[in-house]
Amino acid sequence: MKKLPLHWKIIIGMFLGIFFGLGLSFFPTGKIFISNFIKPFGTIFINLLKLIAIPLILASLIKGVSDLKDISKLSQMGGKTILTYLITTLTAVTIGLILVNVIQPGKSISEETRNELIEAYANDTKAKKQAAVKQQESGPLQALVDMIPSNIFLAASNNRNMLQVIFFALFFGIGMILLPSKKVKSVKNFFDSFNAIILKLIDLIMLAAPYGVFALLAALVVEAPSLELFQALALYAITLLLGLAAMILIYILIVKLFTKRKISFFVRGIAPAQLLAFSTSSSAATLPVTMECVEENLGVDEEVASFVLPIGATINMDGTSVYQGVAAVFIAQAFGLDLSLSAQLGIVFTATLASIGTAAVPSAGIVMLVIVLAQAGIPEAGLALIFAIDRPLDMCRTIVNVTGDAAVSMVVGKSIGKLKDSPIV
Repeated sequence: MKKLPLHWKIIIGMFLGIFFGLGLSFFPTGKIFISNFIKPFGTIFINLLKLIAIPLILASLIKGVSDLKDISKLSQMGGKTILTYLITTLTAVTIGLILVNVIQPGKSISEETRNELIEAYANDTKAKKQAAVKQQESGPLQALVDMIPSNIFLAASNNRNMLQVIFFALFFGIGMILLPSKKVKSVKNFFDSFNAIILKLIDLIMLAAPYGVFALLAALVVEAPSLELFQALALYAITLLLGLAAMILIYILIVKLFTKRKISFFVRGIAPAQLLAFSTSSSAATLPVTMECVEENLGVDEEVASFVLPIGATINMDGTSVYQGVAAVFIAQAFGLDLSLSAQLGIVFTATLASIGTAAVPSAGIVMLVIVLAQAGIPEAGLALIFAIDRPLDMCRTIVNVTGDAAVSMVVGKSIGKLKDSPIV
């Protein structure tokens, strides 16, 4: 067992968790037992990953930027990173809209099922609407304002303010580049050592990954909605999964075309991060493992990985973009609404911006979906239609987000000569 690679241990933990949850679900006290004695270990594992997220971003970005030693390198890498992320996000939304218009899953939902779901999830729908009101009423430049922290300590105290932490880290690193190396040598050594310590802590946390995944999946099985609700929304789920699969294929083709690496090499290299992303539903929580996979398995230089990946975990939410396009039109179809071309183009634009502002935490995309629905004039009460199966699909969306980050890091690394010629296979 000790000789098994990490991703195989995680797979075993996943299946054992599913079977364990299914087995105990037949006993009256099974759900209570898992909720009280198994689920907490999954929560502890996620908390450990979240604990390390902010220190990792600060350490890796400041180290990564300061290692560049030349401000022109920063602008070159940053421009390529943002442009590539923007292109993949627009592609993701477009794919989602095409599939949902062709398959039309919303027309398969009966009136009875719709009313049942709206009633069952009315409170959750109201909560999500209230959470999005503030952002929905803000001005067009509010996203820019929100990116600049007024207090870095407050920003770093909340994992939902990742973009503010990234801004501070980049700003701090730029300041180090502009100063003579002698003046910042001690600070540079500090962050180099700090980064090394954080990476060692990540190694220690990952020893518990199979057990954390076991606990998370067991809890998910016993807490899932009824099978009848899953069946009623099966076509919607299939549509979204097809869109997510299409994005995975696009990433593979991008890696193949731009880096000349074998498909099997990329798939094997990013597999541990994908599996953890599926279990945690959080790009931020998976970031430590994503960085390890990209650097050690895919051969991307640490300078590139430490810059591209933290930014990607915050603004590159391609899985969320596919989801917002599919979910918005699905809800419209369920309510018998026909969206015009201009309305769907508006969804493309809004979903692209919303994905950039989406927090890298579980189910955050559904909050941003409220803004997309409002922009297109779709009833927000339709959120209740997708609550039943949102969590397992959120797990799949996170796989796409993480895979996209890895693919872009390889492309950027290749473009600036920071991708190893003979990485470990």
